[in-house]
Amino acid sequence: MPNTNSTIAKSPSALKNHLCFTLSSMLALMAMYSLLRFALLFYNREQIGRATVDMLAEAFLNGLRFDLRLTVLGCLPLLLALLSRKALHARLPMRIWLTVFASLTLFLGCIELDFYREFNQRLNGLVFQYLKEDPRTVLSMIWYGFPVVRYLLAWGLASCFLAWVFLRIDRRFPLPPMQSSNTAKLDRWPARSVVFLLCVVLATLGHRGTLRQGPPLRWGDAFTTDSVFANQLGLNGTLTLITAAQAQLSDQRDNIWKSSLPYPEALETVRQMLLTAADTLVESDRAAVLRDYRPPAQSRLPVRNVVLILMESMAGRHVGVLGGEGDITPYFDDLSKEGLLFRRFFSNGTHTHQGMFATVGCFPNLPAFEYLMQTPEANNDFSGLPVLLNARGLDNLYVYNGDFAWDNQSGFFGRQGITNMIGRFDYKNPVVFDPTWGVSDQDMFDRAADELMSRKNGEPFYAILQTLSNHTPYALPKELPVEPVTGQGSLDQHLTAMRYADWALGQFFKKIRNAPFYKDTLFVVLGDHGFGGGEQLTEMNLARFNVPLLLIAPGVRQKFGATSDTVGTQVDVVPTIMGRLGGDVRHQCWGRDLLNLPENDPGIGVIKPSGNDQTVAIISGSRILIESKDKQVQSFDYRLWTDPGATETTGDAGDKELRRKLDAYIQVATKSLLDNTTGISIGSRKNSAAKAP
Repeated sequence: MPNTNSTIAKSPSALKNHLCFTLSSMLALMAMYSLLRFALLFYNREQIGRATVDMLAEAFLNGLRFDLRLTVLGCLPLLLALLSRKALHARLPMRIWLTVFASLTLFLGCIELDFYREFNQRLNGLVFQYLKEDPRTVLSMIWYGFPVVRYLLAWGLASCFLAWVFLRIDRRFPLPPMQSSNTAKLDRWPARSVVFLLCVVLATLGHRGTLRQGPPLRWGDAFTTDSVFANQLGLNGTLTLITAAQAQLSDQRDNIWKSSLPYPEALETVRQMLLTAADTLVESDRAAVLRDYRPPAQSRLPVRNVVLILMESMAGRHVGVLGGEGDITPYFDDLSKEGLLFRRFFSNGTHTHQGMFATVGCFPNLPAFEYLMQTPEANNDFSGLPVLLNARGLDNLYVYNGDFAWDNQSGFFGRQGITNMIGRFDYKNPVVFDPTWGVSDQDMFDRAADELMSRKNGEPFYAILQTLSNHTPYALPKELPVEPVTGQGSLDQHLTAMRYADWALGQFFKKIRNAPFYKDTLFVVLGDHGFGGGEQLTEMNLARFNVPLLLIAPGVRQKFGATSDTVGTQVDVVPTIMGRLGGDVRHQCWGRDLLNLPENDPGIGVIKPSGNDQTVAIISGSRILIESKDKQVQSFDYRLWTDPGATETTGDAGDKELRRKLDAYIQVATKSLLDNTTGISIGSRKNSAAKAP
């Protein structure tokens, strides 16, 4: 008679082999995520800058903790299988699940290579924002702007390899037949329940990523070095996307800036920030910064028309007159010799729609409202350029390369009072008709020049011109009128498009220079935002915010000089325009007239990148203070132009005051937006006060 105990002892343990299968699968996933991190590092190596080997090694070590969190999620079904012998033997479904999970996260990792290069951020709420947009345009942008076929082939081959890896692990740790009459003691329910509880404890610790009490591992835990790129490298893109998805599923209002000051104190702080000696506050129980502005007569310019030109992705770091190399903007550089150039000027956000409502609507980019033009609050009253100039009887014109349906531009600007819009389908025989965005910049500027020169002489007007060619997939003519940029690596195509946009801008001014309206017009040229490239100096990447602002008008240089280092943002554009037109104006802009500030005022601006987090910053002079939800406040003395850099000054005596101003500004602006009290007459335009001189 055979020895039963000996037979049982020799039988393979299903539980032991399942644990080995699970652990090996986890190691395979961890190895894949480390390889993806290395790919992200190599693909964006231009960002390394001054990051040392030790910093990058620390980023990879931090990354293991975040990767383990995701790996535990992926292997959760394998853990739950311990509760059932039948589930324990379901190896084929387990392998299918592991392959699908690994393949999906690998796909996100491939997407993140270009996503990070473009936005200097790991995957976040921007992904869902693009999914909400017009699918045809988004798919066209991806198809024509990136090597989609190459990526899909690589992803498909890698997914097949992953399936083979999990198959090999399965064969390395096979399970005994489920119908076997001999069951190892370790496979029986009491032993499996103990092992299950032990695995739950270990999985919980792995998913938390930390032994501390309180919240689990947070994105701020990756920020342990002095290199922004190394810190970002330590994160896991799939986890950051999951966090963004949770925010999307919850009420967006949950991401509103939480009040930190008593409202009367915050309100008084904001009024001190924005009101000048030329402003008279309009007392109101609801309006926060409604005021009557009377600019001094000597600061007025002899102009009656306004042409506002928003240049797509016009990054200040590549503008020649700001120290940019490579002769990317020779035409803008020449134009700057005719006007006043602001060198410390910043966009309020990092996307075009934020630049549009900040510049034209003079309202800032706020947490939870980064896509303001697509929210119900877009129907609020604002006191932007259309409202103020329509009240003065100026005709209007908006010329754009693309479709005004994108970002709800037609709805937003139509609501603000713009009636004459020319978009992508209003051009005949354009030089370029891009399937994604529309016509080229030269087509847009040619049409704008024709429209302006065909106007009846003496009719005052304002025009908004917006370029688009300097945006992937780059609507450029086959025969370029400029020399393509080479030797700049991944930025070659971007800088070529920027050089082309600059050329188109130059041709526009050549065509209209002798037109009768030219001598009566204030031209305002600025970037809607910048773009990444090179080392990121602080968490708030100033390369994506610093843009030029150029004012061209008769007498502007004689009165105000050739350059200004006063800090300004796009919300300052409308008050600055109104100050040059002169006359009394009632408005509630969240900026100031940059040419009528108190002496020695360094200027101030509040900025926020796209995304669904609460990272915000305030800039004053050469100081930037950055505040976020999960990290301590940081401040830096920054340098731009030919010697970019940042020196941390956290804990400086001025930090407390800057932080108070930042918190107050966002708190009061948010309340005003929610209460619909951002307009001139608070919910009604019938009494808009704007008197021409």
